Amino acid sequence: MAQAQVIVLALNHVYLSMTLIKHKQTAVDPDSEPKILVIGPSWVGDMMMAQALFIALKQQQPKATIDVLALGWCRPILARMPQVNRTIAMPLGHGKFDLKGRKALGVSLRHEGYDQAIVLPNSWKSALIPWFANIPLRTGWKGEARYFLLNDLRKLNKTTLPMMVQRYVALAYPRASAERAALDHCPLPALQVDSRLLPALAEKFKLSRQPMLAICPGAEFGPAKQWPIDYYADLAKQFVDKGWQVAIMGSPSDGETGEAIASRVGSGSIVNLCGKTSLEEAIDILSMAEKVVSNDSGLMHIASALNRPLIALYGPTSADFTPPLCRDARILSVKVDCGPCFQRLCPEGHQKCMTQLGVDTVINELDAIG
Repeated sequence: MAQAQVIVLALNHVYLSMTLIKHKQTAVDPDSEPKILVIGPSWVGDMMMAQALFIALKQQQPKATIDVLALGWCRPILARMPQVNRTIAMPLGHGKFDLKGRKALGVSLRHEGYDQAIVLPNSWKSALIPWFANIPLRTGWKGEARYFLLNDLRKLNKTTLPMMVQRYVALAYPRASAERAALDHCPLPALQVDSRLLPALAEKFKLSRQPMLAICPGAEFGPAKQWPIDYYADLAKQFVDKGWQVAIMGSPSDGETGEAIASRVGSGSIVNLCGKTSLEEAIDILSMAEKVVSNDSGLMHIASALNRPLIALYGPTSADFTPPLCRDARILSVKVDCGPCFQRLCPEGHQKCMTQLGVDTVINELDAIG
């Protein structure tokens, strides 16, 4: 089925849903029990910010049921969000179109009886599943010309809503009040942790009773976002020398980076856990840290949602768009003529936005926080 055919078929939905949309634009009944499907983002950090949307929905309609369609790696995060009823596994990989697969998934969801779908990704293909599912109200930002696929289509003013989390939260509200509500009532993500599980976890990964600094040196987006390995090693050594334990956190792709940092420190008080924990375990370990230092990454947003004292290091990306959202976080960056460039690799080859952010600056902020 070509894109043009999908658009033509979508016209059949428009007339039937206009009355419902008009009502939704003007009022929210706090006693209603809507069933809502959220099409979630693909990245861990973005999914963390999506919790603010879930909280906003529940604040308005406490009896709402919120299901989230998400890739498998996000399931452990969603399981820690009490607002989410269940996670529906997205069987299609990130970036994969597969129109036939999307149609099959959408048709399989028709029996769920969803009242509304909220589509967080901006892609055209992400709006197909709720349309195929015959969900009567389908809300999202304009994105890639998603006319007809979304019938509660919002036009984004990036100046009014500069932060991603604000753009997510705005979709919880009727159009007329969305921007004001997102600015005035933007909830903070907050993950749940079962403290009864922590002693066994500490024993499994040989985490001592020393105060622990967690460092997160990876960045799935690309190496331009990574603070240099030698800087992390210097920072870790200074904390080890002060009697702290240092836990290096990251995915399997960060394993070599973690090993390089640990080998430079050369102490039993530093443990490289990159690729050795599940995401559930990583969440719990971060909750045990007295302080966290992280690049702009998914783990940074997890540490923020655990309300850990956090130093967030920004280089080619901007904290104006995706900052850590906890109250006890400090953002460090240096201004460079070429930034923020939002590139995976430094176009200039010097990565000054990260290399000019010195270890002493980070340590001074760590000493002052928490």
